[in-house]
Amino acid sequence: MIGALLWLFNTVIDLYIFVIIAWIVMSWLIALNVVNTSNPLVGQVERALDALTAPVLRPIRRVIPVIGGFDFSALVLVILLGFIQRLVNNLLLGSFF
Repeated sequence: MIGALLWLFNTVIDLYIFVIIAWIVMSWLIALNVVNTSNPLVGQVERALDALTAPVLRPIRRVIPVIGGFDFSALVLVILLGFIQRLVNNLLLGSFF
């Protein structure tokens, strides 16, 4: 039972990290005018990724502001999620490394 719950937990964390990376790539493509947000499909993808990431990134942005034009909140979130994932896995599996 614990193994199945741990697999589900790891899968959800991994999928959310993938969504964050997709949001980063989409924001770069928009900033560099590679994709046009007036395209309905691009607009929908942008809104969906923003809706999935903004609520979690907003509190991090309050603590770590944009530095030199770079938003490090997504990087901090990915590192934090990786830490939480490793911590939970180590606690449940009884391993420290």
